[in-house]
Amino acid sequence: MGNRRGRARSAAAREQYSVDTEWTEADLALLEKLKRKEALLPADALRGLVSVRLSVLTEDTTSPVRQELDLRILALEQGIRVVGVASDLNVSATKVPPWKRKQLGDWLNNRAPEFDVLLFWKMDRFIRRLTDLSTMIDWCLKYGKNLISRNDTLDLTTAVGKILATLIGGLAEIEATNTSTRVTSLWDYTKTQSDWLVGKPTFGYVTTEDEKGNVVLAIDEDAHRALRWCHQAALRGVSTRRMAIVLKRSGLCGSGLTTATLLRRLRNPALLGYRVEEDKNGGIRRSKLILGRDGKPIRVAPPIFTEEEFDALQAALDRRSTKQPTRQPGGATKFLGVLICSDCKSNMNVQHTVRTVERPPTPDAPSGESPTVEVFRYAYLRCQKCRSGGLGAPNPDVIYAKLVEDVLSVLGDEPVQIREYARGEEARKELKRLEEAVAYYMRELAPGGRFAKTRFTREQGQETLDKLIADLEAIDPDTAQDRWMNVHNGKTFRQQWEAGGIGAMSADLLRVGIKCEVTRTKIPRQRAPQVHLKLMIPKDVRDRLVIKPDDFADVF
Repeated sequence: MGNRRGRARSAAAREQYSVDTEWTEADLALLEKLKRKEALLPADALRGLVSVRLSVLTEDTTSPVRQELDLRILALEQGIRVVGVASDLNVSATKVPPWKRKQLGDWLNNRAPEFDVLLFWKMDRFIRRLTDLSTMIDWCLKYGKNLISRNDTLDLTTAVGKILATLIGGLAEIEATNTSTRVTSLWDYTKTQSDWLVGKPTFGYVTTEDEKGNVVLAIDEDAHRALRWCHQAALRGVSTRRMAIVLKRSGLCGSGLTTATLLRRLRNPALLGYRVEEDKNGGIRRSKLILGRDGKPIRVAPPIFTEEEFDALQAALDRRSTKQPTRQPGGATKFLGVLICSDCKSNMNVQHTVRTVERPPTPDAPSGESPTVEVFRYAYLRCQKCRSGGLGAPNPDVIYAKLVEDVLSVLGDEPVQIREYARGEEARKELKRLEEAVAYYMRELAPGGRFAKTRFTREQGQETLDKLIADLEAIDPDTAQDRWMNVHNGKTFRQQWEAGGIGAMSADLLRVGIKCEVTRTKIPRQRAPQVHLKLMIPKDVRDRLVIKPDDFADVF
């Protein structure tokens, strides 16, 4: 039982590993014996969740079977009934915190009312990061849970355990603050140095070591060929879209290269060998030069283009530029992921088209007057997989408005409900008190009891018993259980969406899983197709609409 295994298994073996194969007959016999003893525990015994974790099974690690059996024995010694086992194997405690593990995460996020105590074999089997432990302690204190380790002094119901929890929380806060300060200081310092200290190099460069062993930037040969070819193509008037297609076919760039990504690469002044940072102003993703103390750009790598070549490239790109509008903070496409094509089922995206028309001067215009240039901008909703994006649906704002109207007509009057955790501890105490009082009066009203001696005491005792029974029946048994409750916040979704705008509605529709199919039908002798929307709402939409706050959303 619990025999240690051999060397660490291969990756393929770990993928196929199942804990069921580790149980021996002796293990199973002990498990059944423990379960029979658990069945004898009182009905109000604490409920325990056993957490088993293992990243790699070696001869130096404790098997999942041994962990579970040891924890079941510990639970039985402390009068705890095991209600579940969260077994997460081949999972690193450093990389994956408890709330993100497949089995334990489901218990923590969705099944918290079903257990009172979380048991684990050893601290490193449960958690390896101080900040994660601090987060779990805060979660347990909020929901009235306890952490018990078989091999560590951690018990939130004891004075020592609470002091330890406070100490750990303080250390974690200090660590988080210091880490943030160190990271910020490192980046600020790095920006002023000509040496490459940290970070991912821009496209066109790779990191390498010089003869002294220092990390430096060198030109990537394939990227250099791609960028030089793009420079010549741009001077010939080739569009960026065409360049991206050729680069993907040639294998010089990955299949995921987009026109926008290639354009950002070609406009990056880092190709001159200078240090840059992201320019977050203006809503367009661009990079800008960082100047040193002497007011000049900081060189960190050999240049791919000379300044003359880079300026000529920018001018060529400007000539082909369609002067697209500034990117909106919420994205160009509203309801992204909600609006889908009825044919290919892919997402609908907004695509902009700019057409420039040059009109010659009128006959009565003064001699030498320049032609008039008019710019026409068009926006279409197109899908991703249909040929050429399918039939373009013009006027996206009209389609958005129709979708909003349809959603409000169906769900606008639904109340906004928020899931909250309700603890039944006080109700359980009151139930226990009333049950004990009823049992006492029933016993003393029986022949020979203290209230059966005279008619007066019998009447008084019976009156008190009737009141106790009425109080006992008035308590809803559900309130004595830890449970999730849906609490109405006083608003309807119409009011919430009117306050939050399209962004709030889009986020809720995505969260709930509501889709809207867009059908475009060609009309003879007309450029614009007829557009029809079909709203697809899950049957359990009311349950899905309930807002479930994420206790771990702010944890990084």
